[in-house]
Amino acid sequence: MVFTLIAIAGLAAWLYLLIFNSGFWRLTEHDRKFAPEGATVPAATHVVAIVPARDEAEVIATSVGSLLGQNFPGRFEVVLVDDECTDGTAEIARAKAAELGAAERLSVLQSGGPSDGWTGKIAAMHRGFTHVRGLERQPDFILFCDADIAFEPPVLARLVAGATVRGTVLSSLMVKLRCESAAEKWFVPAFVFFFQMLYPFRAVNDAKSKVAGAAGGVMLARPEALAKAGGLPAIRDALIDDCALGALMKTQGPIWLGLTDDVHSLRPYPHLADIERMVTRSAYAQLDYSPLKLAGALLGMIIVYLAPPLLAIFGESPAREIGLVAWLIMAQAYMPSLRFYGLSRARAFALPLIAACYTWFTAVSAWRHMRGRGGEWKGRFQAPA
Repeated sequence: MVFTLIAIAGLAAWLYLLIFNSGFWRLTEHDRKFAPEGATVPAATHVVAIVPARDEAEVIATSVGSLLGQNFPGRFEVVLVDDECTDGTAEIARAKAAELGAAERLSVLQSGGPSDGWTGKIAAMHRGFTHVRGLERQPDFILFCDADIAFEPPVLARLVAGATVRGTVLSSLMVKLRCESAAEKWFVPAFVFFFQMLYPFRAVNDAKSKVAGAAGGVMLARPEALAKAGGLPAIRDALIDDCALGALMKTQGPIWLGLTDDVHSLRPYPHLADIERMVTRSAYAQLDYSPLKLAGALLGMIIVYLAPPLLAIFGESPAREIGLVAWLIMAQAYMPSLRFYGLSRARAFALPLIAACYTWFTAVSAWRHMRGRGGEWKGRFQAPA
């Protein structure tokens, strides 16, 4: 009876997620649908990109080069915020801009590192935003973007056109993560799947919904709305800075979040340990550093992801049949994410094993936080004590 009840709970959870969680698994929100066909950007539109960078020498030339190479009809400038780099990131960026004949469109600022109570990335973003707010001519939009991504030439114009037509105060793109190594092929599509489960894009994009989120790689914001919301100091200690910014900006107007095929992550995750570091940095922050929420999350992952296949293989009727149906639904929901990354749909049946690894990563994240080593990023431990 106990195993049957567990099987029913797992099946009920998947039916709910499939039917009532804003169709997160269908991957309908995409930047190529963001701007109406024929929408254009007025020539007077002014955009400034703010790129926080901390020791990104290996990728910064590609990243800055892709920004300066945007097919954008308006005025577009890039502000690189050097977050205590020790590897010559700023010099490489300047050299790339000069090579492209765009040196006058790149500015480099020194951040000086985060003050107490600030995470490094938000402190660097704030340094750039403060600089832009002091300019004589204020831009129409600010593009916050990571230093380890590369843009295809049409992206900025498409994003600005959509934001202009829709009147969004924040428009963000989930960049296409690298999916080349074995570790990436097994874990990257699941990372995107889990993110969309927590922050269903269609709900984020619904002005009537309380769900808010963003993807930190690419975030196009209206500076006046950000300033009115309290600016970046309002989220200065957030480890999951993108979703914190999404929630902040949704208080000011509509926001939008979608997938893209035209912005690519340059950061490799060749081994399982690299995936683990990416997840453990902020997994416990997602649970508000709450042991009670941690226990609930671990129990939920066991019932929703692990119980169905275990009962389908080792259980007795009727738990076996119920578990099998839940496993099939789980696999079906995951298949669109695999297809988005060009991978075989047969991998969907391994999602329970992948989820088990993510469950372990979450527990490790909590353990590291309790040891005072939470939120690790390039030598900084940024989670609050």
